[in-house]
Amino acid sequence: MLNTAIMMVCALLLDRLLGEPRRWHPLVGFGNLAVWMEQHMNGGAHSALRLRVHGVLAWGLVIAPWLVLVWLLWRQPLLQLLAGVLVLYFALGMQSLNEHAGRVQQALQADDLALARLRVGEIVSRDTTAMQKQDVARAGVESVLENGSDAVFGALFWFALAGAPGVLLYRLANTLDAMWGYRTPHYRYFGWAAARLDDVLNFIPARLTALTYALLGNTRIALHCWRQQARAWDSPNAGPVMASGAGSLIVQLGGAANYHGVCEERPALGAGHAPDAADIARATALVRRGAWLWVLLLLLIGVLLHA
Repeated sequence: MLNTAIMMVCALLLDRLLGEPRRWHPLVGFGNLAVWMEQHMNGGAHSALRLRVHGVLAWGLVIAPWLVLVWLLWRQPLLQLLAGVLVLYFALGMQSLNEHAGRVQQALQADDLALARLRVGEIVSRDTTAMQKQDVARAGVESVLENGSDAVFGALFWFALAGAPGVLLYRLANTLDAMWGYRTPHYRYFGWAAARLDDVLNFIPARLTALTYALLGNTRIALHCWRQQARAWDSPNAGPVMASGAGSLIVQLGGAANYHGVCEERPALGAGHAPDAADIARATALVRRGAWLWVLLLLLIGVLLHA
C-alpha cells in the first residue's frame, strides 16, 4: 500500500507539472479506435437486442488489448513503478480540469460573456449559446464537481484497488461512456453497455467522492443535500456527488439546461446562493484538497502497516 501511495504522489506531481499531454495523448488514439469500431458495429436495421450485443462486443474489443498489455507490464517487478506512475498520470485529469475551469472563471471575471460561453462549452455537453453569467458559473461548478469524481477520485480509487490495470480499465470505460453513453436514437442501444458499465465502476468512487466533498466543506448541509436531493437526479452517481458538492460549497445547482436542442428542467441541488465566478475556483480547490487528502490517508495507512 505504501508503494501505491508513492506512485500516486508521483503521478499527481506529474499531472501538476506537465498537465494533459498536448500531443500524442494515448486517449486520443484510443478514441480514434473507438470511433472506427462504432462506425463498423453500430447502425443498420438491427433489433435493439442485437445493437446491445454489438455494443458489448465493441466495448470489449477496444479495451481488452490495452488492458492485457498493461497487466503484463504491471506483473514485471522492474517495470511496475514506471507503468503505475505513467498509467495513472495519463488517467488523471486534475490539472486539465483546473485549467479549463480557470479559463471559464477568468472570462466571467473579465465580463466577457461570449468568451465565457465558449470556454464553458469546452467542458459541458449542453447548449451554451443563450447562457447568462449565472448559467455559465453554474455549469462550470457542476462540471468541476462531476468531473472531479470521474477524472480524479475514480482514477485514484481504482488505482488503489487494482493498480495500473484497474485504473486503465476505469479510464477507458469512462471514455467510452463519454463517447457512446448517450440516450439519443443513434446510441440508445449500442451505448447501453458503455453507460451501464461506467455506472457500475463509478458506484463506490462516486459515494466516496460525495463523502470527501462533505468532509471538506459545510458537512452538515452537504450530508443533508446528499440524503434529500441525490435520488431525484437522473444519474445514480452524479446525484450524490453534485448534491454533496453543492451543499459543501453552499451554492444552488441544477435547474434548466439545454441538451441537444431540448430544454430540461433538472432538480435543484444544494442550498444557498446562485454560483458566481469565485465559486468555480472554490470547486476546483475542493477537488484538489480532496485528492491530496486521499493520498495522505493512504500514505499514513501504508506507513502504519510497514511499521
